[in-house]
Amino acid sequence: MVTIVGLGRVGGALVARATERGIPTLAVGRDAGWDGLHAGAGPILVTVRNDDLDGVVARVPEHRRADLVFVQNGMIRPWLRAHALTHNTRGLLFFAVGARGGPVVVGPPSPFHGRYAPEVRAFFAAIDVPTAEVDWARFSALELEKLTWNAAFGLLCRVHGETVGQVCDHHHDELTALVDELRRVGRAAMSVDLPIEWLVERLVAYSKTIADYRGDVKEWRWRNGWFDAVAAQRGVATPVHRRLLTAAGFGDRLVDL
Repeated sequence: MVTIVGLGRVGGALVARATERGIPTLAVGRDAGWDGLHAGAGPILVTVRNDDLDGVVARVPEHRRADLVFVQNGMIRPWLRAHALTHNTRGLLFFAVGARGGPVVVGPPSPFHGRYAPEVRAFFAAIDVPTAEVDWARFSALELEKLTWNAAFGLLCRVHGETVGQVCDHHHDELTALVDELRRVGRAAMSVDLPIEWLVERLVAYSKTIADYRGDVKEWRWRNGWFDAVAAQRGVATPVHRRLLTAAGFGDRLVDL
């Protein structure tokens, strides 16, 4: 049985979908279900926000921490290293839940890597959400691709006051320059090399499927802030990223060079 920790927008939708199909889950919310983690085994799907991860790990019994499956957006690798959780199963969720209590809108297969990938995939198959098991190299490439999309489109949407589809149509050259900087930072930090033309084509193609969505600069520490800090540490020049962040009102958060 899969345990789901976090009953917000994503976790709540997964529990509801499983309940509709008669799939048993252990649901753990802010104030309920934690005692159930002491016994049993199997994957514990963590669906909380990144900033809540510390609190979750603190409440999970030590002997169950290897069962945690992380599906968060953003760069969580440094956090995983700091908590000795680098060998845990990870996933990237390629589906949408518009609002708390809303349905799951299925997208491309969500990739998983690690010990519990088969069991997590079986759970998602039972609730009709497509997934794929991938090796670490493929997962890393998809991780950087999704992180780049979040950081680039969130920033450009904020600066220009436009949707992701409009950004693709009106600011393609600026988008390409920004993505090129971010992928170079990712390459330096993760040893993942994504060709710029290929990457921009994929990011634009995805954006066109949700053309009316308007992104924003969110989760600073885990997205744009990570890119800025690592660029400074690794000596990767990111003038476009820094100019746009200043225009977006985040100039006071930039790392001193």
